Amino acid sequence: MGRAMIVSAGANSNEYLSARLNELGYARPVIVPSGTEARRRMLEADFELIIVNAPLPDEFGHELCAAAVDQTDAGVILLAKAAACDSLMGPMNAQGVLVVSKPFSGALFLQTVHMAAASNHRLQRLRAENDRIQAKLAQVRLVSRAKCLLIEHKGLTEAEAHRAIEKEAMDSRRDRGEVAQEIIDTLDSDAGDSV
Repeated sequence: MGRAMIVSAGANSNEYLSARLNELGYARPVIVPSGTEARRRMLEADFELIIVNAPLPDEFGHELCAAAVDQTDAGVILLAKAAACDSLMGPMNAQGVLVVSKPFSGALFLQTVHMAAASNHRLQRLRAENDRIQAKLAQVRLVSRAKCLLIEHKGLTEAEAHRAIEKEAMDSRRDRGEVAQEIIDTLDSDAGDSV
């Protein structure tokens, strides 16, 4: 399992939450007493799970949860008394924070942690897919730019330029993006020399 952070000022709560997380495979969760310290830790490390036990000494905790959702891929859980949960449930759920009313059962806590971890894994998969698509788009842009330069400077047709890039990539066992970048570097510098 990944790393977990507990943001809580209560020693008894910290022991209970830490023990439950250890049972779930989160070895040595990071325990911090305040929102300020939690924000600093979020900048330093990646967490799969962040549990905020409200209220905190420097803030209630829902602001920290919102910041954690915005700044990390962690599954975020807010533990709060029932009166606060009623007013926070809608806005926090809309932001992607799981809200659990205190006191809670061990089974409910277990289920909530699993849901938060699942959301973290889903976000990581989506981010990896997004990165793959962005890399593919960058390559398409490079190849398109290289084809335009080949058409402009070498008098090739679009199909001939495409074939030339594909052939060079296969012959040199390189990525089309690398070949396109090489063409761009060569033909752009040639165009700059002639000006």
